Amino acid sequence: MAMQLGNGRGGSRRRGRGGARAPMAEINVTPLVDVMLVLLIIFMVTAPLLVTGVPVELPESRANAIEQPEEPIEIAIDASGVTYIDGDAVAATDLPARLEALAAQNGTANRAVILRGDTSIDYGAMMSVMGELNRAGLNSISLVTTGSGARP
Repeated sequence: MAMQLGNGRGGSRRRGRGGARAPMAEINVTPLVDVMLVLLIIFMVTAPLLVTGVPVELPESRANAIEQPEEPIEIAIDASGVTYIDGDAVAATDLPARLEALAAQNGTANRAVILRGDTSIDYGAMMSVMGELNRAGLNSISLVTTGSGARP
């Protein structure tokens, strides 16, 4: 009487624990794809909310405009680099003293400054004037641009 060992094909290989099944050697990607799709949907929904400066159409109001106590100081730099304070030309050497005199006036330190610069001036000229404004204590500066973003 002969006894047969193995799986009946002449071999003696065993199939995993208890001989039921062989271990799986591949990765099940279905849960991975499900998680990735959920993350994609979350990012697609939240990404538009992260954008700053979203153009918003503001509602109409019957409220009166808030009155500003004083008109802002207007500073302009023309194409040739000449600086103007409220329409008066100021030499580059006189600019710091003139700004300090404006800041020393009563209540002027909180006044807003509107800074206009020609498109042909270099960045350094604009930053020089802004640095002098900061040094004089006039820190509420608004840079003025045209309404449209495109040039004709």
